[in-house]
Amino acid sequence: MAVEHSFDISAKISTQSFKDAINGVSKEVDNRYDFKGTTYEVTYKEKEKLLVLIASSDNKLDALKDIVVAKLLKQGLNSKVLEEVKVEDASGNTRKQTYKIVDYIEAKEAKKITAEIKNLKLKVTAQIEGDAIRVKGKSLDDLQKVIAHVRGMEWESPIIFENMR
Repeated sequence: MAVEHSFDISAKISTQSFKDAINGVSKEVDNRYDFKGTTYEVTYKEKEKLLVLIASSDNKLDALKDIVVAKLLKQGLNSKVLEEVKVEDASGNTRKQTYKIVDYIEAKEAKKITAEIKNLKLKVTAQIEGDAIRVKGKSLDDLQKVIAHVRGMEWESPIIFENMR
């Protein structure tokens, strides 16, 4: 009997890596000359899955976002985990930018991914299981071709591959 192998495609993020990245942002901003004497704040609301950036101007807000993205990439996280919700004026003559943390694949996009895998015409099956897509096949080479193909395409969610068995 042949052994069946599988892996999952999901968008889960490591909460600890995300927290480490956000903590690194404060350390870097404290040492940056262009932020000396200015107001800024980086707040991660874990329960609501929100990241709130507050800075004295739009330019500082953009610089703060660039630092956040750089720290996320350094922690091995995709920059697509942040989805901008709104930019607004805040108290004290500052600007506030709110981001939603994306750690799931939307159903519509999951259907596109499974259709794309089926179009490869490999001997694998892909099915949506909750917030992940399980891909099964007897050949490890076929599974690796699927990974390479899906990784090479552009998706809205931060796609990761896990649980290779």
